[in-house]
Amino acid sequence: MRGEDSIAGLRITLWNALSLNSNFYEKTPYTAITKRIALTIVILAAVSRVFGSAVILLINRTELSVLLLALFIDGLALVGGYYFWTFTIFKIGQWLKPGHVSYGELLVPIGFAYAPQVLNFLTLIPLLGEGIERILAVWSLLAVIVAVRQGLDIKTRWAVLICFVGWPLIQIAIGLVKVIKQLVPQWL
Repeated sequence: MRGEDSIAGLRITLWNALSLNSNFYEKTPYTAITKRIALTIVILAAVSRVFGSAVILLINRTELSVLLLALFIDGLALVGGYYFWTFTIFKIGQWLKPGHVSYGELLVPIGFAYAPQVLNFLTLIPLLGEGIERILAVWSLLAVIVAVRQGLDIKTRWAVLICFVGWPLIQIAIGLVKVIKQLVPQWL
């Protein structure tokens, strides 16, 4: 696949995921290309989060070692959260519909559903950052609900229930990462 085709595919995927297009999740095949695009979206989301955090930490004149550690934790937390949330959804989905989809097959639609997190850099806007972060979290939750509903071929209420099992844990983890980032300078 050529570079401009890849970028166009990523752009189309981002748009469909951001608009919560359920047909997109239903019709997207599980291929090497879609796996790569889903992982790219998750990595872009992590980079966006790290960029926003970096700007804030630099404004606060954080020393370099603390900055690098905090950014590493931030990026790792987002990517780890993606794999953890997908795993919890997979396990509950296995209980509801055994053998319907594999863990790898769920990584694609849930990776696409991380598209709102690509806008995470906007959290660096003074006074609006916390609100933007909450909006992006809920937007991602809604996108994952659509992805799970289509991916597992289940009713919306079941998709909501499945997604609400892992989502609070992800939000708690994000809060812990914030606390750790604030405490790291005191430890070093």
